[in-house]
Amino acid sequence: MSGTLRPDLELIAQLIPQDSRVLDLGCGDGELLRLLMRKGCTGTGVEIEPAPLVEALRAGVNVIDLDLNTELGEFADDSYDVVVLSRTLQNVHKPREVLEQISRIAVHCVVSMPNFAHWTSRARLLTGWMPMSKDLPYPWYDTPNLHYTSLKDLEPLFKSLNLRIDRCIPLNARGGAHVAGNVAANLFASSAVYLLHATR
Repeated sequence: MSGTLRPDLELIAQLIPQDSRVLDLGCGDGELLRLLMRKGCTGTGVEIEPAPLVEALRAGVNVIDLDLNTELGEFADDSYDVVVLSRTLQNVHKPREVLEQISRIAVHCVVSMPNFAHWTSRARLLTGWMPMSKDLPYPWYDTPNLHYTSLKDLEPLFKSLNLRIDRCIPLNARGGAHVAGNVAANLFASSAVYLLHATR
């Protein structure tokens, strides 16, 4: 499976300890949870889109149909060890409220996010066109993205919610970690993976 797995999901799987209870929000077809099950993890996926939800169920993933915007209250406090929000935060209606919920559900959170301030996006805007790239493949009129942020903008939001950044791993367009330093990352990273710790 690792040959076809999205590179950032392989990285996320490495960050999650063996035997963890994992809640994967916006899990798609459940590929991350399938990989984590090989590490002895147990988990639940949440997916609202019918086609990937059915794929996850067929693959034996424990997945439920819930709306991240309104139904995360269904999960009890500290009911999981790790919550994963992979390339999903930009799609929810109220990112701050979703982050508040995940910090209640688990002490440890993994959030990955495309960087809308990548230098190629800035260059495309200068030519008068909305950004499109491998990480942002949608035309402006057909995008699931509701919120656009740079890495520089994202980190103060985590801080305001008492989500300590234990690690930030900036990624290139192929999903490899390669950029060092926050200033360089905000310009050159295509996306980033954050390992967060809820300080309560």
